[in-house]
Amino acid sequence: MGALNEGENDSALQSYDEAVEWINGLIAFGIRPGLERISLLMDRLGNPHRRLKFIHVAGTNGKGSSCAFLTRTLLECGYSVGTYTSPYITKFTNRFQYNGQDIPEETLLNLANRIRPYVAEMAETEHGSLTMFEVSTAIAILYFAEECYPDVVVWETGLGGRMDVTNIVTPIVSLITNIGMDHTDVLGDTVEQISREKAGIIKPGVPVVSCVEQPEAIAVMKETAKRQNSSLYLLGEQFSFERLQVGDMGQTLIFRGPFREFEMNISMLGEHQSKNAAGAMMVLEVLRQYMAFVLEDEDVVRGFRETRWAGRLEQVSAEPRIVLDGAHNPEGAEMLAKSIRETFSYRKLNLMMGMLANKHHRGYLQHILPIVDTLILTEPDFRRKLDAEALHDLVLELKGSFAKPEIEIIVERDWRKALSLLESRTEREDLGVVTGTLYMISDVRATLLHQTDSEKGW
Repeated sequence: MGALNEGENDSALQSYDEAVEWINGLIAFGIRPGLERISLLMDRLGNPHRRLKFIHVAGTNGKGSSCAFLTRTLLECGYSVGTYTSPYITKFTNRFQYNGQDIPEETLLNLANRIRPYVAEMAETEHGSLTMFEVSTAIAILYFAEECYPDVVVWETGLGGRMDVTNIVTPIVSLITNIGMDHTDVLGDTVEQISREKAGIIKPGVPVVSCVEQPEAIAVMKETAKRQNSSLYLLGEQFSFERLQVGDMGQTLIFRGPFREFEMNISMLGEHQSKNAAGAMMVLEVLRQYMAFVLEDEDVVRGFRETRWAGRLEQVSAEPRIVLDGAHNPEGAEMLAKSIRETFSYRKLNLMMGMLANKHHRGYLQHILPIVDTLILTEPDFRRKLDAEALHDLVLELKGSFAKPEIEIIVERDWRKALSLLESRTEREDLGVVTGTLYMISDVRATLLHQTDSEKGW
């Protein structure tokens, strides 16, 4: 790319809303895995990412919760923390946080204007335009490297790992939460193929923590770590956890690692959150043991206890009792079904569901149908939504084998009307659950919590 011309800013974005509209407009360029464009852009910007310490987090499910555990606990221990995650639940600025606070709108506008001329230039080359996620990632790097200077950045992959834009960084430690059948159109359609993509974040000599469980996934992690000369800390081998107490207000577990045992309480619900907490704790143990991070026990205990993560088995209403969970793939549905039965007492379970068109719905429904009394099928307000009638056809196909004989099935395309139905049908002894794509969870959450600035999106 050539030098920027004077007057490039003549058409500068004038407001935060314009900046978000411009960034989201790049969605038209799709998901284009690869590091070439982001590398060229970082080079032009002076490679600011090389000045930061990253904890790189990949996996099919649990990335966001693990990032939340790491962020909150490091903050409680006195460190300044940048956090980059997706998708966002409430507002575009949620993606970029410093010490738990969103990037200021004015700062995002300024950084978007700084990057925009480079995007225009690259669009004229053989590389083509940067994508929405590439631009968002560049904004995150500039924000952390040149605006707020955190001690450490908790850095979530967008999709996969090896060819994900976030993989431009060399972290101080990596975390791979788990492997499941998601985004198979991009990452491959076997556990081994998806594992290789996720394991692509393992860098030479950089320790890696993983909670993967399938034999094929474990084999890939071990093989990749050995090739990269990286220390691997694997759940079930180098560390483990035991749940001591479980309830609808939280759970207590003992973490057992190579250096010590540690008892902790977490407010987040479900066995999968115990697993995520154990993985995050192992990451913190690596930082404490080998990288001179000062992590006092009482601060660590408080950090895990105080961690919250929106839209993950989150009760947002008491009367009627409504829980939100962004489970959107078979593994997520399996964890959700198990967690509901284990955590809540109820007479009837009423479940509202809306999905995107690119997910493994059959496997999802096989896990979720057996526990449902009333199923309300709807559609998210999103461009890649799955038609509610198509979902209904699949439910009818699976109903005889997996659903209760007396299950009631309702189709209501309008998610707002579907939510009203859920609320009216969920009596005092019942439990209402809204699940599926986070794009719908975002809208439902904003409605139930009366948030007026919700913007949901990828």
